[in-house]
Formats: sequence, C-alpha cells, structure tokens
Amino acid sequence: MTMTEVLPSDPIGRRIICDGEYATVHYVGMVPPTPGIWLGVEWDNPSRGKHDGSHEGTRYFPCSHPTGGSFIRPKKANFGVNFLTAVKKRYGLSDDWNETLVIGKKTVELVGFESVQEEQSQLDMLFDISVRECTVSHAGQKGEIHSSCPNISTLNVSKNLLSSWDYVADIVSQLEKLKTLDLSENKISVPSNPSSLATSFEKLTVLSLNRTGVTWNEVLHCAVMWPALEELHLASNNITSLERPVNCLQSLTLLDIANNHIIDGNQLHAIADLPRLKQLILSCNRISIFNFTVQHGGCTNSFASLNSLSVDGNNISQWSFINELNKLRNLQSFNCQNNPLMDSDKNPETIRQLIIAKIARLKVLNKTEILPQERKGAELDYRKMFGNEWLKSGGNQNADLNKPSLEFLLEHPRYSELIEKYGAPDDAEFRQQQPFALKNQLLTLTILCPDKPDQKPIKKKLPDSMTVQKVKGLLYRLLKVPGSELRLSYESSKMEGKEIELENDLKTLQFYSMENGDSVLVRW
Repeated sequence: MTMTEVLPSDPIGRRIICDGEYATVHYVGMVPPTPGIWLGVEWDNPSRGKHDGSHEGTRYFPCSHPTGGSFIRPKKANFGVNFLTAVKKRYGLSDDWNETLVIGKKTVELVGFESVQEEQSQLDMLFDISVRECTVSHAGQKGEIHSSCPNISTLNVSKNLLSSWDYVADIVSQLEKLKTLDLSENKISVPSNPSSLATSFEKLTVLSLNRTGVTWNEVLHCAVMWPALEELHLASNNITSLERPVNCLQSLTLLDIANNHIIDGNQLHAIADLPRLKQLILSCNRISIFNFTVQHGGCTNSFASLNSLSVDGNNISQWSFINELNKLRNLQSFNCQNNPLMDSDKNPETIRQLIIAKIARLKVLNKTEILPQERKGAELDYRKMFGNEWLKSGGNQNADLNKPSLEFLLEHPRYSELIEKYGAPDDAEFRQQQPFALKNQLLTLTILCPDKPDQKPIKKKLPDSMTVQKVKGLLYRLLKVPGSELRLSYESSKMEGKEIELENDLKTLQFYSMENGDSVLVRW
C-alpha cells in the first residue's frame, strides 16, 4: 500500500519513505494535545528531524540522535510495495508499462500483452534483475513470486524498505535458483531465531550488506542463515572490531570489509582460520600494523588459503607490515596504494621493487603483473641496496663468518634467502651507489638493433646506476623480446667502431664507463 492512511498490521519497526527521506517507525498513536494518529519516526538523516522522540516532556520513542526524530501523519508515509509489483513496474509489465522491456542486458521491444500467459512468459525470462530504490517492503501474497518469476538467480533489492529478515526470507524462499543477493542500504533488524530462516537461504552463495549499519557480531549472529555463503560484502558499516566465527562462514572465499573503522590490524587474527578464504578486501580502514606470531623466516598457518589482499587507503607506513606478508603461504596478489608508505619521498618504482623483493610469492602488485625479469631485477637490486648494512651488522661473503645481527634479519627477513639465491654482493657492488637513486646522472643513449634493419633507433634517458639486468627488462617492454634471449653491447661515441660487450647482468652502466651519446646494440 502506498501513501495511504490505512496502516499495515505491524507498523512498529517498519521502514518508510517520506518526501524522499528514509525513516524507521518507532511509535504509532496519539500525541496530545493534537487529535488523530501520529507516527513517531527516526530519520536516517538526523538533520531531517526535530527532536529525540520526546514532545512536551513526554518520551514517546527512543532516538539515537538528539534531532533524529519527528512525528508525521500516516498519510505522508509510504510503507512500500510488494516485490512483484516492483518487478512489474521496473520491467514494464504493469498497466503503465513502457514501450521497451529490459531483460538481463537485452532490450526487447513490447507490442502489448494480450493475455496473462504472455506476461508470464516474460517474467519467466528474468534471471538477473534489479529493483533498487523501488520501495520494496514485503513479499506479497504467498507463492506469487515463485509462480511468476521462478528463474531469478541474481537479485538486487538494495536501498528499499525491507525492515526484517523475515520479509527477506519470504521473498528468497520463493526463488529456488537464487545465488546472489544484494541487500545493501536496507536497515534490517536482527532476527531473534536466525536458524529458523536458514532453509530460505540455503543456496545463497553471494550476499551484499554494504551500508546497512550491521555490526560484525550481528553478522555472526545471522550467519547460521547462510550455510553455503562464499562471498560476503560488508563495506561502509562502521565495523570497528572482529570476533572469531564459530561454526559459521566456513565456506567463505571472499570477504569485503572495506571502508570500515578497523584500526588494529591484529583484529584480523579473528578471521585468520577461515579455511577457504582466498580474497580479503580491507581498503579504506585505518590499519597500520599487523603481526604473526611466527619465528623469523617461518610461514604462518593463518590465512592458509589467502591469495589476494587489498589494503588500499589505510595508515600503513612501516616496512614491517610488508615483511609480515611474506609469512603468508599463498599470497599472490597485493594492493596497497594510497598508504603513507607508498606516498613517501621514495620514487614509486623504488617502492614497488622493494615490495616485490620482500614478498617472495607475489605475482601481482597493485593490479600489475610481476614478470620474472622484474622480480629478478628487484631481488638483485635489494641485495645490493642493503649490502653495506648487511656487512656492518655482521654479514660476510665467507659463509663460515656470515653472522648478521638479529636486528638486521628482522628488518630484512629475505636477505639471507637472496644471498643463497644469487650469492653475496662482491666488493665492486659495495662501492657503487645504491640503485634507484634516479637523481644520478642520466645518460642519453641510442638503442640500435643491428640485425633488425626494420627496427628504428630508439633514444632513451637512463640513469648510469641502472644495471644491465634492468636495461634488459626495459628492452623486453619496448621490443617484446624476453630478456633471457637478449645480448647487449655498446659503442662509445668517442671510440667509433669499437664494440664492448655488456656481459654481466649485475653491473651498472656506470661500471662499463658508458657516457652520453653512446649506443646500445641489441641482438637476439
């Protein structure tokens, strides 16, 4: 029923819309001295209200905000429509239907429904539908959804007037093929006995509850309703803390708790034992630290299946956070943009290379694939960049004398592994400037392919501290030829005709005394 003075049988707790604003009904009755029935409502937008549920010294209903409450006449309140009414109106199947019908992603021209059977055939074709902002508040007559549109598998009922899980269950229980449900921006009260509703949601695999105001404890209370759930989206709910799920959410593969208020990263230990969790989205919280209780160099059993982690837009400023991620056994994709660590005064390419070197199994960083050449270059440069610190801490090129301090190993957990992989830095590398110091002298070089006459010369400015290995990585991107197949040499502008081979991938351009105007010769 819409815009009527006849109230539903259970108005308390129901959601309404009035003049475009959403509210919850907390009181129905008289408000002396004015005659007639009033609705006491709390607005989602507290600036819309006038008081805290009190009038002339009498408290009629509780209100969470001092100006969030109002009294309105029932005729101004829209209590919403049933599900099927909203579907028919949205998809042009009601008396005032439009000239086109959108079914999934296809637009079908309508020539008129001459019978109930024709309308039914169109409803049967609805698989992926959205009735967002259609004032849906309840299921309607029992069984009519199942008999009208039984093939719906994906349903968006976000920003409607659904106020209880009972109303949601009444709809979902009639959609036997439903797998994906978006309830975002509905304010739904927590059921007293959620297990009684579990059969309605037993096939549901994807659920969105973004901007619903739900807390994590309420999620755990309700989770018994979703026994097969694989993806759960809880963004923008002011969640501040986490508790361990017990006998629930064990099938989750994706958890999205972005844009909440989690500050202590160690809260995440509460969800670390979810056995199937592969993707965790923590973007736009306030996380700055995270630690695993694992000995140096070891891997944790926590987050055993996690292969994708997003922490964009947090407060991460310490490299220790990145070090901890190397303890995850299966982490392959990591997003960490818009953190203080990424916005430091270091060159962005430097930051990327350091992260790659610190997390051994990473394959994608900030949505960009890490190619084998890039990983090798990053690890070699990391090994060289911190070589002097390693020596000062007790490191030694002689394996028998190599005893770096615990402090160094905690700050650079993979350094010993990199020495085993590539060998210790030699004396010449210690004398050279650190890599990534892009303020070093830039050399203007001409890249030539003498065996490929159709390949035009390419001019590039490269820092003299760049290693041959990194030059090969650059050429891979320019020429699409794997670095392992490239053979490099150079001709000096001062010694025309003399070709010098760049045979050591670990040496810099400066090591080979390259200067402005020289030519790099590339063969494969």
